[in-house]
Amino acid sequence: MATNATEHATATFPPKLRRRLIRYGSAALVILAAAGVYAYLLSSNREVAITTSTISAPLIDLSPSTGGRLNAVYVNPGDRIAAYTPIALVGTEVVKTKVAGLIVQINNTIGAQITPGQSVAEMIDPLQLRVVGKIDENKGLAQIRVGDPVRFTVDAFSGKTFDGVVDEVAPTSNQSGIVFNISGQRETQQFDVKARFDTNAYPELKNGMSARMYVYPQ
Repeated sequence: MATNATEHATATFPPKLRRRLIRYGSAALVILAAAGVYAYLLSSNREVAITTSTISAPLIDLSPSTGGRLNAVYVNPGDRIAAYTPIALVGTEVVKTKVAGLIVQINNTIGAQITPGQSVAEMIDPLQLRVVGKIDENKGLAQIRVGDPVRFTVDAFSGKTFDGVVDEVAPTSNQSGIVFNISGQRETQQFDVKARFDTNAYPELKNGMSARMYVYPQ
């Protein structure tokens, strides 16, 4: 039918030119049809962009079981330390790590009074680094599943991409409490999406770096 329409539209042209126009017209229709199929496939497997993302790991608090004066600190921010390493002396208690990790913060105020359970240092386990994104519930959250592939970029490394996989989709939103709106318009909630990656393959990624995450639902 498409060919007949092309023939009818070119009937007033000389025979040789008419055949050429028919051939080119048919080829154009095939190209347009292929483009439509490609667009459909692309839209059926579209990415979900999460632009507000951060490289982070859970903080581990290091604190004494009994209170006392902070008499000494033995580490500095940025130090990589082994498990059971002394990090501070509070009163007569030596505060030690339980696992290996990276010191990210330390209380250097020698002489300060430290209460039981009060943090004198914070550390992370670099193996627990994740790219954590915050996504609005109406921006593709329902499509994301654990195991979906992820590609992400980091502001500190322009032009470079990193690969990962969805590790966790938060079961509850970041909003605490219930917000009532007299207009009847619901407040959009945000959820955390965490993706793990090979920390050995990407040693340049550090806690706190800003990122953009793209999830490819399967």
